[in-house]
Amino acid sequence: MRKSGLVRWFRRRPTGRPGPSGQGDRGSGAAAVLIFALLFMSLAAFVVDGGLSISKRERAADIAEQAARYAAQDINVEALRDAPAGTQPVINTDNCTADVEDFARKSGLDNEDAGNSGCTLAEPDRVEVSIQLTYRPILTGFFYDKPIVVHGKAAAESVTGPAN
Repeated sequence: MRKSGLVRWFRRRPTGRPGPSGQGDRGSGAAAVLIFALLFMSLAAFVVDGGLSISKRERAADIAEQAARYAAQDINVEALRDAPAGTQPVINTDNCTADVEDFARKSGLDNEDAGNSGCTLAEPDRVEVSIQLTYRPILTGFFYDKPIVVHGKAAAESVTGPAN
């Protein structure tokens, strides 16, 4: 009884020796290691630089919130003291951008980022602030060497409580 060619093909055991053409599996492991190393580095770059991007955006937003409060606290104290009880304070809108830049420098931003930060809206009772933050990616910096700029925006209002 003859066995079919398919059964013989399944029962054949690989020997690891070169076949009739003289070529074997030599070097195929190195190619797989190289592909998986590149895949791992790509995923690591995505995780590390993606996390860094999220962190920098949150930091810019946090600094913007604090800078808006800082600018909204710059009020005309004499006008508030002379005003009747319950009068809302008036923000010194002329100093808004200077206050934001000052706060940005105190928060550790470099001069270029602090200079590009400022008030986008300054009204007597409300300020809106934009903060610029520049950073360089860590792992994708090998391929993309330009700095990345993120912005944080926030607003603050000057409000007093009820008069005593």
